[in-house]
Amino acid sequence: MNKEEETAKKTYNHIANFYHDKRTKMHPGGWFFNEYLEMPSTLELLGDIKDKKILDYGCGSGIYTAILTKKGAKVKGFDISEEMLKIARKDNPSIQFKQGSGYNIPFKEKFDIILASLVVHYMKDWNRMFKEMSRVLQKGGTVIFSTGNPVYEVNKNIIVKGKKYKCLGIKNYFKESLFYGTWTNPYTNKKVNVSAHHKTYETIINTIINNGFEIIGYKDCFPDIKSKKIFPEEYSKYSMMPIFMVFKIKKK
Repeated sequence: MNKEEETAKKTYNHIANFYHDKRTKMHPGGWFFNEYLEMPSTLELLGDIKDKKILDYGCGSGIYTAILTKKGAKVKGFDISEEMLKIARKDNPSIQFKQGSGYNIPFKEKFDIILASLVVHYMKDWNRMFKEMSRVLQKGGTVIFSTGNPVYEVNKNIIVKGKKYKCLGIKNYFKESLFYGTWTNPYTNKKVNVSAHHKTYETIINTIINNGFEIIGYKDCFPDIKSKKIFPEEYSKYSMMPIFMVFKIKKK
């Protein structure tokens, strides 16, 4: 396991309970950035998944796993964090979960669809990542992955309706590098670093093509209108800037 995997494992082991509670208990309808921003676009690109065999890639606490199962899919999942997997197994006792990383998927069987929600930006080597995805994907199978939008990543400060917002990011769009955000776990009052690899659209698109995939769908994540009343500040901000994007790619 390399340094970036160790960092991700340590981070999510520490915040697992708070992360899951925030999305399911503190906000029973879901947290803005997931249920109201990333998930609507991702689920739209997934389409009809009844009877499809799906790998929940970086499944976390199993929130997507439960949704996909209710939609009639046959789901299995893996994650790098043992603490996340404890929650996933508790909430989804009939689903098979394994510990593993995006570079070493712990399954040998083939899937119709791989869903990778907000996880690929933790990995630097996307050639290795796509090669591993291809190994467990049927010919003609699809990968739906969401990640940070490169446009958002390079913004530092913006003005929205007279208010100044500071964004995570880097100064140079063309400089592909590692950057960090900081999350605080209120259960422990401890801060943890969350890393991501900035890549240009050019690199992302060419890496997809060069690894035997074709792009068949794409969405810039726009917030669900229902979040306007529940999360008015977040809706106001992220209805004008694309923090996340979702690709749908097909194995040739």
